[in-house]
Amino acid sequence: MSEAYIIDAVRTPRGIGKVGKGALAHMHPQHLAATVLKAIADRNDLNTADVDDVIWSTSTQKGKQGGDLGRMAALDAGYDPKASGMTLDRFCGGGITTVSLAAAQIMSGMEDLIVAGGTEMMSLTATMAQEEMAAGIMPLGMGSGNARLQSVHPQSHQGVCGDAIASMEGISREALDALGLESQRRAERAMAEGRFDKSVVPVIDDEGNVVLAKDEFPRPQTTAEGLAALKPSFTGIADMVIDEDGNTPRGLINQKFPDLAIEHFHHAGNSSGVVDGAAAVLLASASYAQAHGLKPRARIVATANVGDDATLMLNAPVPAARKVLAKAGLTKDDIDLWEINEAFAVVAEKFIRDLDLDRAKVNVNGGSIALGHPIGATGAILIGTVLDELERTSGRYGLVTMCAAGGMAPAIIIERI
Repeated sequence: MSEAYIIDAVRTPRGIGKVGKGALAHMHPQHLAATVLKAIADRNDLNTADVDDVIWSTSTQKGKQGGDLGRMAALDAGYDPKASGMTLDRFCGGGITTVSLAAAQIMSGMEDLIVAGGTEMMSLTATMAQEEMAAGIMPLGMGSGNARLQSVHPQSHQGVCGDAIASMEGISREALDALGLESQRRAERAMAEGRFDKSVVPVIDDEGNVVLAKDEFPRPQTTAEGLAALKPSFTGIADMVIDEDGNTPRGLINQKFPDLAIEHFHHAGNSSGVVDGAAAVLLASASYAQAHGLKPRARIVATANVGDDATLMLNAPVPAARKVLAKAGLTKDDIDLWEINEAFAVVAEKFIRDLDLDRAKVNVNGGSIALGHPIGATGAILIGTVLDELERTSGRYGLVTMCAAGGMAPAIIIERI
């Protein structure tokens, strides 16, 4: 079996995902995707006619984000038309999945050069949701809205799931706020020290103006007192009717866990930020890299996918990490750096506790609480982040995983070369 090498990884800065406030919110998602696709081709002097495929992730595939963004963005980026493209949806986990699928294609010998990644403009998807509600379309939970499926696997709102897990696990509001505060502190340090500079490429408009050159979501002024003063975000949502059958997020969880009293802990300061962004990862076979003078930065060691309880939704990262470690023949002590997406503070906190990890090795440059979570792009962003940090610290192995709707989690282990 061939090795699959990571040659390079780039991302846009993450812009605040709110129309009228975020620097990227007026851009077309295809432009963000084309930005990273062009950058990764230019940085590595690629003959884009050699790109076998562009495997892309976008979670909300409608409106401007519909129509196979991977293919359209590659054309927009000036790639040769021979470079094919596809777009997939694994909710939040898609950005890892694109890299995993690219690696599998290369390791199987079917392809030699693939660009993987993703895009999500949450300013756009938020506007779509508002327009649908204004048109009288009732917002659904993260399930399909299918009454038969909801009766078997009730699927609730992800924020209420986060509160439910914290209630079930006995994880306090104070612990979750502390994790959120540390995310901001680490992100501030990383930006001040230029730890993201290798991967971040500016977004430039058609007139040549720099639209955004650095992440704009972090709030380094955050304090413990400020977090403690925030009201929980999902108290009202928990009891909101979300489908035509009269279900509420709280009720759906209590269908399966009738004795669970859900307390509310999560708020804007300990939950992932709503942002716009895109990321790309370039992968190549050993033979292609050698023949074209591409210097590998890392190799793909193992990938894994796991499904877990769909009702609690957010608990699959721990079994996914255990599965990918077993596939790699490694233990947790072999991993130098961990990236667990901070969808909600409870996800990272439970992950650290369940695996008994050294906090100094987890999300060392902050996470999505501080930097934001552009759904379809985040997995690819985190792979680039852990690669940059492995190089900075001379570490060997990095493990990346994240929860995804439907109770899923992909995971990947890379080894720095």
